[in-house]
This record gives sequence, structure tokens and C-alpha cells, in this order.
Amino acid sequence: MAEIAQCLECGNVRPVFNPCPHCGSADFPMLSSDTIEINLKHGQPLVEEALENLTEHLRRSIELGIKAIVLIHGYGSGGEGGQIKRAVHQALEGNRFSDRVDEYYYGEQVPAGSPAYQALIKRRPGLKAHLQQFKIGNPGITILLLGTYSRSA
Repeated sequence: MAEIAQCLECGNVRPVFNPCPHCGSADFPMLSSDTIEINLKHGQPLVEEALENLTEHLRRSIELGIKAIVLIHGYGSGGEGGQIKRAVHQALEGNRFSDRVDEYYYGEQVPAGSPAYQALIKRRPGLKAHLQQFKIGNPGITILLLGTYSRSA
């Protein structure tokens, strides 16, 4: 799912984390939602690169006022979970991102329609568009609920 961000400089649609391709502005864009999707598998990074990307995306997300992230890390082709997934879960369980992430849910814990899903959607309605497609849960994603940090002016 593509996030919609509008450049405050030129008014065009632009990427959330990268400079505007139309005018080059690196200023924060205006978002249409407080929920975004981040694909850690994009570009097939090594595990450490994926974790570094996650750290940077979390920092920028806090600055943008994002409240929830659907993190795509994949499940791995071997059927037992991929290396990026394992590294992300270990980092979360080891509190590596505890200064930014208040809560996290593994995709398989929140299948559409379940009580856990309903409770999560009630708290963060923006997640519904991202999660309703996963009828049996999705072991290739993790949902991150970010802290309530204020965006500096």
C-alpha cells in the first residue's frame, strides 16, 4: 500500500521519507494518515542494513508524527522465518527500539476479525486498510505502535 504524502513546497505527491522528486524539497511532507507501511525487504538488504534502515525510518516516523507502522520483513523462503524477520523480532524483544516503539504485534497475532485485530483497529483505525486483507494473519509483517512524541516545530 502506497502512502500519500504531499510536498508542502510544490504541492505534488511525493515519497514519505525521500526528498520531493519535483522540487527537491527535503522538508517534511504533509501526510494523509498517521499509519504507514515500510518494506524492509526492498532492495534485498543484508540483515544489518535492514535494521539500520528500520532505525532511520523509526526516527523519521517519530518526527513526522506517525503513530503506527506496518513493517514488512517477509517470512523467508525456507518456511521457518527469514533472517530479517528473526532479527527484527530479536531487536524488539531485546528492547532495541524501546525509545520509539511502545507496542508491537506479530502479524500472525492479529488475523482480520479476531478479538486482537478488533482491539488494535479500535485504537489505531488507520491500520484497518493495511490489515483487513490478512484473514489468517501474516507472519511476514509486524505492527509497530510508536510512542506519543511531539513533532518539533
